Amino acid sequence: MTISLLQSKQCCLHIIDPQQSLMAHIHEADRVIANIVRLMECARILKMPILANTQYKKGLGPYVPELEGMMVGVPRPDKTEFNALANMETRAQVNKLPDSVTTLILAGVETHICIYQTAMGALEQGLTPWVVADAVSSRTRANYELGLARLTAAGAIVGPAEMIIYELLGRAGTPEFKAMLPYIV
Repeated sequence: MTISLLQSKQCCLHIIDPQQSLMAHIHEADRVIANIVRLMECARILKMPILANTQYKKGLGPYVPELEGMMVGVPRPDKTEFNALANMETRAQVNKLPDSVTTLILAGVETHICIYQTAMGALEQGLTPWVVADAVSSRTRANYELGLARLTAAGAIVGPAEMIIYELLGRAGTPEFKAMLPYIV
């Protein structure tokens, strides 16, 4: 097994279901939203692909306002599946990614349901799920924590937003690092 630090060309940021009516009930929703914003800015600066989903938009509505305005140009299939990769339109978007993409960076809700099942779907497809622990949550703290524990046991990589952002940036002093500074200080 070869272990190395991630490079942006290996990654796709996958945002799952941070919809307004659902986020109103999520444990530490403000933390989740703020870190998804940071991850989106990082992905844009590093020119990484971004994919998103909504869960039954007719019932759960749009994304929270902080994120809705950032979604221009981002593929965002609506789904009823809990495993986003079981959705045909989402699977088609993943299949269009460059061959260099081996890692899905997962952010959104809920940790123990859609994040967990999408991570399992990624593993089944031979992709590495990298779950951003402070950019995911559930309605209860217990389900959030149990979801992270199960994800780790199943083989997903779990860590905080700042860890993966700095890993992807690789070094200070670059134009990308300077562009990201307002989001990491």
